[in-house]
Amino acid sequence: MSTIDRRAFLESAAAASALAALRPRPAAAAGGIQKALYVSMLPKELKDAAGVARPLSYRERFQMAKDAGFQGIEIGTITEAPVAAEIKEASAATELRIHSVMNAEHWRSPLSSGDPEVVTKSVLGMETSLRNAKLWGAETVLLVPAVVNAETSYQDAWLRSQRVIRERILPLAQELKVVVGIEEVWNKFLLSPLEMARYVDEFASPWVKAYLDVGNMVFYGFPQDWIRTLGPRTVRVHIKDFKLDRPNGKFYWKNLGEGDVDWPEVRKAFADVGYEGWVTTEIEGGDAAYLKDVVARFDRFLAGQKPVAAAPGA
Repeated sequence: MSTIDRRAFLESAAAASALAALRPRPAAAAGGIQKALYVSMLPKELKDAAGVARPLSYRERFQMAKDAGFQGIEIGTITEAPVAAEIKEASAATELRIHSVMNAEHWRSPLSSGDPEVVTKSVLGMETSLRNAKLWGAETVLLVPAVVNAETSYQDAWLRSQRVIRERILPLAQELKVVVGIEEVWNKFLLSPLEMARYVDEFASPWVKAYLDVGNMVFYGFPQDWIRTLGPRTVRVHIKDFKLDRPNGKFYWKNLGEGDVDWPEVRKAFADVGYEGWVTTEIEGGDAAYLKDVVARFDRFLAGQKPVAAAPGA
């Protein structure tokens, strides 16, 4: 490495470190990590003894989550005002905290698109999500910032998405005091924790942070590495398990403890970086008994153990 290259590298590293030091640590949830689930895990209907199904209200669904042992919930973008109001009432009645909103428009209409109309749809979707969050008292909106494909290069995805977020999303996020949580997912973008850290740092804003998913990167990395690299940039966390069958070219989403995630090491990594925010299960849904089992797995993970209990005599 030449002297000039080395100097530029050191200056860049120093600037990144200074930015990271200025960033606030993730808001600690009272009593440490708190357990949440994504709304799709809750059943939408319940069958009576005769097998006749009836729809469940949001209040009933939220109460089921509360009774299972969850403390919070993440909701997808809601465009209908009456439904958004019902969700707010359900949260208040059950004391199940809505801590985050998952934006719904970023896949259909990527911010990184070269089509201005597509980008505008994406921005409008984020505006709705941010206003949902404000209504419900959630501090974060999850955003997949870009999609790399045959029409959008990696560089274009980076530059376009950052420009749109900075100019058309951040002003409203700052006004509403809601953090935009950038998620890494299978969008051929932000494929390493170093890239994610740089992408977030370049905004130099407390209103842009990382939304880390423990399962999403198992195909090409290690979640404990992402956790330690992102450190205080992480504002929210998704957990799910992932099983690789490399010889047959297959892979499967699994319940906690049934895949390839090294859960004790993941728990240690969260402790190492001092993460004490919300952690949301984003896995298959089920009935009340299933949800209670998920909470039991969650609790074993928080205790530093494997989520699946050992068989008797094992």
